[in-house]
Amino acid sequence: MSDKPTVVLRNVKKTYYVYPGGSSRSLVSRRKRTEVEALKGISFATFAGESIGLLGKNGSGKSTLLSIVAGNESPTSGEVWVSARPTLLGVGAALQAHLSGRENVRLGLLAMGLTPAEVAELEMPVAEWADIGEAIDRPLNTYSSGMRARLRFAISTAVKRDILLVDEALSTGDATFAARAKERMDSFLDDAGTVFLVSHGPAAIKAHCTRAIWINEGEFVCDGPVDEVADAYRAWSHFSALKRPDKMDTIINRVRNKYGQPRQIVFDSELARTIDTHPEYFRQ
Repeated sequence: MSDKPTVVLRNVKKTYYVYPGGSSRSLVSRRKRTEVEALKGISFATFAGESIGLLGKNGSGKSTLLSIVAGNESPTSGEVWVSARPTLLGVGAALQAHLSGRENVRLGLLAMGLTPAEVAELEMPVAEWADIGEAIDRPLNTYSSGMRARLRFAISTAVKRDILLVDEALSTGDATFAARAKERMDSFLDDAGTVFLVSHGPAAIKAHCTRAIWINEGEFVCDGPVDEVADAYRAWSHFSALKRPDKMDTIINRVRNKYGQPRQIVFDSELARTIDTHPEYFRQ
């Protein structure tokens, strides 16, 4: 890990409005809409060479947070800074079921912004990494979920980026694929990249990350060493299944007390302005 910040979020909030029927837009009176707070003031900073796991149950706001970091949607309030354009491992929307795997490789790489010449150079290495054999020339709709996962991961990681965002991409596929995926993500870190992995399963986070951020119902719970945070989340999930809110609250309060709330994030330029404006604050 270096001291180069790559992603900084400061008090990020995201609110959705849902109307009767589940739509986010409606001609119905605004008084009939329901307000959903997906994120409730999330702050953290990440650095080059870090692998960060985002933990939380389904609906906790993990994917919303990742989408905001990726720039696919804007926060309702708060600030987001990135050192480079993040790459969200999610070219699935660009892939076409009726096309072959090879054709989807070309399509996916073009959708990521590569030139035709770059696509021609990378097409074969991507197909080889996906390791799906002769199926590369069969339609995508004949693939198993594991084969699709390997192809999608191979396409999305064909070009190393400074910031890689992985949303549940490792949840399908066998142990061999998971090991190869970890090796490829580690290569990003070796080149001082930053990797985010979103999951509600602590095992994947422990296997691939060194740091974990736990979000529960849009609220920041804690940010700390991956083993301790993942184990606490596993215990919390166990008591959630048993419907023991007393035990769940005890675990959350314990990790919050241990790791505290995120520190206030202040940039050098802001500190300099404060020193210029209020030098008395900094006198011995």
